[in-house]
Parts: sequence; structure tokens; C-alpha cells
Amino acid sequence: MSINPMAPGHVLVVPIEEIDHWIDAPADLAAHLFSVAHRVARAQAEVFKCEKVGMIIAGYEVPHAHIHLVPTKEMSELSFANAAASVDRDDLESWAAAIKTALSVAD
Repeated sequence: MSINPMAPGHVLVVPIEEIDHWIDAPADLAAHLFSVAHRVARAQAEVFKCEKVGMIIAGYEVPHAHIHLVPTKEMSELSFANAAASVDRDDLESWAAAIKTALSVAD
């Protein structure tokens, strides 16, 4: 879960291997990241009843490639300007639990 979410349910998909720029990831790792992102996004769409799950690969905020998955109802919600300065830990845990449940049902 993002600790500075743009929207409820904002998730980060982060590889274990530290790679600064996502285009430097080996093809098999890139494919795996997108496969995981696809699976998580489907769960987010179910849980948060959003129009779309937006995906951002920016990589400027930390030197470790990662994918942002953000449940959205419109394009304007997909902006780092919307990131919360802080969020209640109970909310993060609740969102994570809901996503985990949706993932386990999909298995």
C-alpha cells in the first residue's frame, strides 16, 4: 500500500531486485511485474468499484523501479498532486485486507 495514496487502495508493485529505471529490468522481470500488476489491479477494480485502475511508472521519487496502481473514476485523480500527506494506518490495513481477500477469491 502507498503511504501517500492518491486514492483509497493505491498500491505499489515493487520488485525485490533493485533496479533504478524500469527499462533496465530484464524482460522476464518486466513481464512478471506486469503480470502481478494485472492481478492486483483486477482485485482493486472489484474492491473499489472504480472506473479504471491507473498505472504509473515514474521512478523519480526513489531510485528503485516500481509500479503505482491507483483506483480512479476519472483521469484527474491520477496525479501525484493528489497524494495524501498522511493516511490513517487503519485505513491502509483495511484496504490491504480487502485487496488480499479479492486476490484469494480469484485464485
